[in-house]
Amino acid sequence: MFSRRYVSLQALGALALGLCPLMSRADAQGFPSGTVRIIVPFPPGGATDVLGRVVAHELQTLWGQSVVAEYKPGASGLLGSRQVATAPAEGYTLLLASTGAILSLAANQNADANYRIERELAPVSLIAAPPYIVVVNPSVPVKNAAELIAHAKANPDKLTFGSSGVGSASHLSGALLAQMAGIRLGHVPYRGTGPAVNDLLGGQINMLFAPAQVVTQHIAAGKLRMIGTTGAERSTLFSDFPTIAETGLPGYSSLGWFGLFAPAATPRPIVEKVSADVGKVLALPEARQRLIDVGAEPEPNAPNVFATFVNQDIVKWLELARRAGINLSP
Repeated sequence: MFSRRYVSLQALGALALGLCPLMSRADAQGFPSGTVRIIVPFPPGGATDVLGRVVAHELQTLWGQSVVAEYKPGASGLLGSRQVATAPAEGYTLLLASTGAILSLAANQNADANYRIERELAPVSLIAAPPYIVVVNPSVPVKNAAELIAHAKANPDKLTFGSSGVGSASHLSGALLAQMAGIRLGHVPYRGTGPAVNDLLGGQINMLFAPAQVVTQHIAAGKLRMIGTTGAERSTLFSDFPTIAETGLPGYSSLGWFGLFAPAATPRPIVEKVSADVGKVLALPEARQRLIDVGAEPEPNAPNVFATFVNQDIVKWLELARRAGINLSP
């Protein structure tokens, strides 16, 4: 028979456990009470940097606390991602990561179809998931995806495409197109998109899957030819640009997304508060316009929705890398 003292202690324990979520939610209301760092796992100057600075600035204004973007480049984003994964799980160290950085983290853990990002990081919110614009040097005699595929089949191993690095979304976008179309494309990795654009303009490479902000001016000037965008549907920001799917390769879709993460054990109420606040600041006209200026329409979402999105994306690209023999581990 249980003693009355044991039952009382058990009841108190249950009460304490029941109050924990309420206490956490109350604590989250006062978050943050100090400096928050947003780790950007790539060098300054790229799209991740721009988005990180926008989010940091707007959250600092909303919270009335210092929010700083810090750069931790290296190993295709793995160094910065690991720094956040091992940081104190209090919400004061966040990660602004891209597709490639999260894939590097997953590949480093020998991830498979059962991998879940929540084991290492807590997804907070998607920031944006812009498509790439596929462009070619004008010397390549193609104007759409169907002509590109036909030209590649007629000239096997002759077409090359650049990327911002092995395992980057721009690399995987090209590999996916080649695999779905049954063509062979030579991959030329660069240390960033800028050098790749320069070589494309000079004719050293034939094609590039590029962020909008670095190629639209060259398309307008006639220095590059637009083949299509990589989303499943036309981008609202570039509604005149057809997709690869509608001009020759049905079913093709590839997005280079950016999102915010926290350490895995961060209290759920804090994760949810940060997610909600990110949604608030990305709805502000100035913040929204700054993202649109770099070709990225804001798409904030809830932590559970973002987690599902990330896990599905990881499985998709890990399977592609396996079939194409791409080593995603830096």
